[in-house]
Amino acid sequence: MAGTTPRTIAGNRKEIAASLFRLGATSYGGPAIMGVMQAELQERRQWVSKERFLEGLAVANMLPGATATQLGIFLGYARGGWWGGVLGGICFVLPAFFIMVALTAVYARLNVTPVARGALYGLGPVVLGLYAVAVYRLGKAAATTVPEVAIGVLAAAASIGTPLGIVVILVLAGIAGLLLFQPAKPGVFAVTLSAALVFAVLAAAWWLPKSLSVLPGGNPDPKSLWDIGVYFLKVGAFTIGGGLAMIAFIQDQVVGQFGWLTPREFIDGLALGQLTPGPVLMIAAYVGYKTAGSAGAAVAAGAAFLPSFVIMLGILPVLDRVRKLAWVRAVMKGMAPAVIGVLAVSLFRLAPAALPDPLTVAILSLTLLALVIFRIGAFKLMLAGAIVGVVRTYLPSVRGLQTVRQLIG
Repeated sequence: MAGTTPRTIAGNRKEIAASLFRLGATSYGGPAIMGVMQAELQERRQWVSKERFLEGLAVANMLPGATATQLGIFLGYARGGWWGGVLGGICFVLPAFFIMVALTAVYARLNVTPVARGALYGLGPVVLGLYAVAVYRLGKAAATTVPEVAIGVLAAAASIGTPLGIVVILVLAGIAGLLLFQPAKPGVFAVTLSAALVFAVLAAAWWLPKSLSVLPGGNPDPKSLWDIGVYFLKVGAFTIGGGLAMIAFIQDQVVGQFGWLTPREFIDGLALGQLTPGPVLMIAAYVGYKTAGSAGAAVAAGAAFLPSFVIMLGILPVLDRVRKLAWVRAVMKGMAPAVIGVLAVSLFRLAPAALPDPLTVAILSLTLLALVIFRIGAFKLMLAGAIVGVVRTYLPSVRGLQTVRQLIG
């Protein structure tokens, strides 16, 4: 930022705040948001060159945290320095937080009404279809070779058949990537070190839950703001693969391990998340609200996104060094297919709650057809699913009325 005047800096920061707030309030879907950022901020406004945008995108994808938010932080940093990165990230996240809390508050009051329940009934299979297509498309890019496919399959098998958590699976996949995908063939030292790391990770996976649990001898307390904050801080700090991987992490624990939410409640949260613009990770606010009200939503969202700010704003000053490290690229190449395997398992586990009957299976099938063949937008599909769900809610009444008329006639 050398050579810029205070007035120029202030103007840049105003532009950063306005541009990223607007994107956070109107853009949907992680990959789609990053595409909009490229079109709006790189191509039209020329905040960065195409080459530097690609560098930022690579770093955001290599690091744990919310990928779209981290890209917003990178662009704010490039335009307005360190404080520009802080401002850009905050302005990108805030609209999603307020919209999600508002939707969740309405859901909490109306979830027992036929209209609200019917709408969420129809949204469930649409959301499942959206995520299935996203996982499929990401999988095509992440697993293009036999070793990558093998890592993805083994990660899925480990997620299903072992007690290993997602973080451990991804770390092991990264070690495999370090051995398999480095340009130079690994020597005896690298193989020995990698084997030692594998044993260390497995030992930590066994020991850490026993010694570092949030509450000794039990699960985190869903009513405790401290426990909520610590849990979502871990989600934001250790989950690699962007919002979809984080959702898999959250679903695995808050539904399967902690019992904070039922599978149906989590599907409803995914549906509300699809109606909410901005980062997918904002489902953290939904979970926090469901367990501890508005304060829980603020703590959960703040803790989930804080690591993205800390990591990105710490790494950006040394971006040139990071991008040259071949071993970093090899590790991420191993982790990418593992993320896809874990996501596939997560989708499989969510399917029973989203597909309780033949009608929802039909909605899912039509959603997949509309996405893959006709390229219909996600928002239109969600609106259609909600309408079908509401109409279905009143169909029994309509059939009953027709029966009465027939009897009278």
